[in-house]
Amino acid sequence: MNASPTTSSASSTHGTPGTPGTEGEEALSPVERAVREAARAAKDAQPALARLHRDRKDAVLLAMADALVEHSGQIVDANARDLEAADASGMAAGLRDRLALTPQRVEAIAQQLRDAAALPDPVGEVMQGSILRNGLELRQIRVPLGVIGMVYEARPNVTVDAAGLALKSGNAVVLRGGSAALHSNTALIAVLRSVLAEHELPEDLIVGIDQRGREGVDALLRARGLVDVLIPRGGAGLIQHVVTHSVVPVIETGTGNTHVFLDASADLAQAVDIITNAKTQRIGVCNALETLLVHRDIAERALPLVAAPLAEAGVTLHVDEQARAALDVGKGGTAGAGIDVVDATEEDWDTEYLSLDLAIRVVEDLDAALAHIRAHSTGHTESILTRDLVSQQRFLSEVDSAVVMANASTRFSDGGEFGFGAEIGISTQKLHARGPMGLPELTCGKWLVVGQGHVRA
Repeated sequence: MNASPTTSSASSTHGTPGTPGTEGEEALSPVERAVREAARAAKDAQPALARLHRDRKDAVLLAMADALVEHSGQIVDANARDLEAADASGMAAGLRDRLALTPQRVEAIAQQLRDAAALPDPVGEVMQGSILRNGLELRQIRVPLGVIGMVYEARPNVTVDAAGLALKSGNAVVLRGGSAALHSNTALIAVLRSVLAEHELPEDLIVGIDQRGREGVDALLRARGLVDVLIPRGGAGLIQHVVTHSVVPVIETGTGNTHVFLDASADLAQAVDIITNAKTQRIGVCNALETLLVHRDIAERALPLVAAPLAEAGVTLHVDEQARAALDVGKGGTAGAGIDVVDATEEDWDTEYLSLDLAIRVVEDLDAALAHIRAHSTGHTESILTRDLVSQQRFLSEVDSAVVMANASTRFSDGGEFGFGAEIGISTQKLHARGPMGLPELTCGKWLVVGQGHVRA
């Protein structure tokens, strides 16, 4: 690995008059100047991908996957330094889980690159086309967005996913993965940049700015003209900061206050497995279950069955009065299965725990469940467990979230699980992209018009 992992290697990319993003740079702080230089280097590098056919892109992705596995020992060692700091700071268990890397996780991250290599290249795909009555030929094709800025927290896998998807879709990427994952991201980016160099591609197709700290984030938000789009991934505070302060267009990924509605007609054995998986399979992710809504007609029968495996996993239930009664738990007591039970507050209905906590509310019927979701959902993922096809169709039609499911764990709300190879994030907004975003969502349309001496009358 012979490249600097986090800074631009382009020393001659300082702006000249007329270059996007150069106005007033003499007044910038050293950090802002460095971030803009890094973004400009990425912008200058990106056209190299326009000359790259799919076979070469895929070869680079596969080489990156092999290099990650080859250097997994160094990557895990670097991650151990981040984990040591996380433990010293008292990082929450869910966040620590997202931060942690093992050889097996590095292999899984590498596999995401292999999966992306196997996908069709979206660049150049004809989205629509026609010949006008006057003979003009029109085609709309997919083209890269350009330079993608990623702002995220304690998620080293995002470093590789973002870089791989950006490369395959013809984009350069500027990565800011946060101080908690500084050593992990530094090691990962170094590996990826070294592969670019080996394939005679500009290393600045992948640029990291973690060492620029929080000031670097704000500098990236102001890099309009150098960065084409920003995608934040992380907690509500991070996302809101980016959306509120960025002058660069933002694709908003949302927090996951994810709901499951247990309908009266549900298959209980199936439902117990789905709820347990949705809550406990991996707690620190945005598609983990946070609020369980239970139809009142099934509460007394269902909740003790649901509680048993949750208790075994160490989940604390935040319950309303009816759920407590269904569990037959007195005030301040614990369920018979040994599960911890606390009284839910209004705040619980709006909380993305990212921990072994689950809010439970007993609702009157489907209408009440829909009303609760409308009031408290972050628009990420919701699921209904039911054998009633009418209720299923109503739920699928009326819930206004990016992903709506029936009889399936919310943990499937994921670009990798959807067959996208990986995901750049899960968008909860409604413009440009919504839901898990893969390769097509990192492109936009360009119109090609071919005439034969046409002039407009």
